[in-house]
Amino acid sequence: MAVRLGNQTIKTEKPITISSTASIVGTKESEGPLSPYFDVHMEDAEWGEDSWEKCESKMQREAAKLAVQKSGYTSDDIDIIFAGDLLNQCISSGFSARELRIPFYGLYGACSTMIEGISLAAAIIDGGGADKALAVASSHFCTAERQYRNPLEYGGQRTPTAQWTVTGAGAAVLKCGMESGDGPYITHITTGKVVDFGITDTNNMGGAMAPAACDTLLAHFADTGRKPEDYDLILTGDLGKVGREVLINLLETEDYDMRNNYNDTGCMMFDFDKQDVHAGGSGCGCVAATFCGYVYKMLKERKLNRVLIVGTGALLSPTSSFQGESVPGIAHAIAISNEL
Repeated sequence: MAVRLGNQTIKTEKPITISSTASIVGTKESEGPLSPYFDVHMEDAEWGEDSWEKCESKMQREAAKLAVQKSGYTSDDIDIIFAGDLLNQCISSGFSARELRIPFYGLYGACSTMIEGISLAAAIIDGGGADKALAVASSHFCTAERQYRNPLEYGGQRTPTAQWTVTGAGAAVLKCGMESGDGPYITHITTGKVVDFGITDTNNMGGAMAPAACDTLLAHFADTGRKPEDYDLILTGDLGKVGREVLINLLETEDYDMRNNYNDTGCMMFDFDKQDVHAGGSGCGCVAATFCGYVYKMLKERKLNRVLIVGTGALLSPTSSFQGESVPGIAHAIAISNEL
């Protein structure tokens, strides 16, 4: 069974292998610097469907099918799916799972959902509840705008702290056991707490989520005895330019220097000099596509060997915002290594 470390972290006992991944992105993401690392590039926002919401569900479904295919398994070999998205009642995930016909847990951790899903998949495998599991997450710029902000036709002005919801999906197949050439492995899971600094500006989600990322990183370092320099890369989900700097400054006050090996997927997804995305990328698909594309390939090629990924989420809704509520943050972390 997994070993409990400190208050928030578990160390997996069994070898939990990330067997394969798949990533799908939209047109704007295809124009960004990570484009060569994605498996599928959509040609438009509908991708053959008659609504953006149906397109997002298709993104999840196709990413899941491709990840399973790349693993060498079939859907019948997968014991369980953990999947989530940003839409009301996780409809992208539910309708995707309807066609996949695999036992399904729907998740909502806002933009931390992919890392939450991988955490739960690894934990259930380590506990003997499954042998193979699938984690999937997605977001779509147009569906998020329709739900959280304004109709696209409105053409609302964006503030400098606003971020661009990534149109993307990622899927990862996890299995129990190791064979020659296997890896990378999930070695540690740090579950975050909800942290709320009272920020009410829904256009500054990076600033709202940064304290939660700081809290989870501090817990991970305290529980494991590790330091930032023990990782080749520490990656947060979607803090963007604003939240990234807030996190660096918060950790500096705790005597942790993050400037040498830290980045944020919201800062990696787009080219700030050529693409107008204001503070960067956001959404469930931001960390999902970046991990399942770029990061996983770097791990497989041994260009990265030890990575800490912190999925970040803003736990707000239009209802809570209209009622004047603040924007609480959540962050979950997984440590991945090519060696056990």
